[in-house]
Amino acid sequence: MISYDDFQKVDIRVGVITRAEPYPEARKPAIKLWVDFGDGIGEKRSSAQITRHYTPEGLVGRKVMAVVNFPPRQIGKVRSEVLVLGVPDTEGEVVLLTPDKDVPLGGRMF
Repeated sequence: MISYDDFQKVDIRVGVITRAEPYPEARKPAIKLWVDFGDGIGEKRSSAQITRHYTPEGLVGRKVMAVVNFPPRQIGKVRSEVLVLGVPDTEGEVVLLTPDKDVPLGGRMF
């Protein structure tokens, strides 16, 4: 088990997808994402293997939850700056985690 203090080290924030593009160069089907977390954090890039349930055009404007304090990671040609969060459906395909009410950008999960 981890302590609550350990959990608080993971900085999970709400952001809105401002841009999304296909990522055909990825080894597995993926979408490149630009996510705006508002003042203080700004816009960050990521890529996600979410092509089963989402299209790039359908993602723009969607609020998502993401870990913003992991170190950047190179995923193919994309430098991923945040980890967008999701859970697998019954077939193992990712479903994005989203707030169910309107909340401000950059709001921290706790």
